[in-house]
Amino acid sequence: MAKRGIDPVDSQTICHRAEIAITRGHKFKVFGGKFRRAFRINLVTIAILARGKCGISTCTTRYLLAIATVDILVVTFEIILSKIKNDYFPPSFLDITPMCSVRYVLRRAIIHCSVWFTIAFTFDRYVTICCEKLKAKYCNEKTATVVSAAIGSLLCLKNIPIYFRFEPYEIINNVPWYCSNRDAYSDDPVWQGFNNFEKILTPILPFGLILFLNALTVKHIIVTNRFPQGLKGQSKGDKCSDPEMESRRQCMVLLFAISGSFIFMWLWYILYYFDVDEILDSDGQYTFKVVAYVLRNLNCCTNAIVYVASLPRFREKLKNPLEAIFT
Repeated sequence: MAKRGIDPVDSQTICHRAEIAITRGHKFKVFGGKFRRAFRINLVTIAILARGKCGISTCTTRYLLAIATVDILVVTFEIILSKIKNDYFPPSFLDITPMCSVRYVLRRAIIHCSVWFTIAFTFDRYVTICCEKLKAKYCNEKTATVVSAAIGSLLCLKNIPIYFRFEPYEIINNVPWYCSNRDAYSDDPVWQGFNNFEKILTPILPFGLILFLNALTVKHIIVTNRFPQGLKGQSKGDKCSDPEMESRRQCMVLLFAISGSFIFMWLWYILYYFDVDEILDSDGQYTFKVVAYVLRNLNCCTNAIVYVASLPRFREKLKNPLEAIFT
């Protein structure tokens, strides 16, 4: 068999390839450093929340722990093992079709967990603020643990069929490489129904729920604040220093901060789902898609910043993380 000839490469091509390599290396250094810091911050966040003493209830702490844990998994699987690996590293065993399929299933499950843990936290705050009779039964550490575990388990089970969505993109030396959608994924009514169910489950339904629950919470707060101060049993000289009221105020601030961040970050992904970008040209559509996915992933990496901005005690502990963790 004749050997394939090698085309000569001129100096301009060599310089161009070198420039691309340097640019990629610089981008990896910049973005890799940022995501390493995000990973470390989320680890410290989990450690501080696990220790408690952040001025919030144990029930709220459980939900925040679940969100922070999933945030780390999003950074690991969605960003490091997918985006960064695909752009800056050569093919590896992670690109073999079975591993590729497993990675995709985990990515979907983790992002869905991040969304629904936020919904669970929002519903818990709604019950705490608006439903006094249900508060004692629902808003406790045991319920928060059970709800978080149930959400995680159900979403993992829901994403198992995704594994069977793919087939090898190519086979080299009897080894299947990469993932490609099966023809049935586009043609089979069962797959089409499953795909529509997924779109409703995440993110359309959560987006509607978080808007609805926050609207009810705001309405309740406005109605409550209309009562005269005298009916609340507080005199002018009685300053509101009740620890429970302070904790409730902090939880309200935290609720609106997390919900606001979620709504803003996911709004563009929702618009992309409904093909709003069709009015743009091809370059605009690509940019809109990239921005939508970046903001979606960024929402799963910024909750630690929200905690810092919303919780004074957490902010103080983050200044001395080692002391906060080990004391």
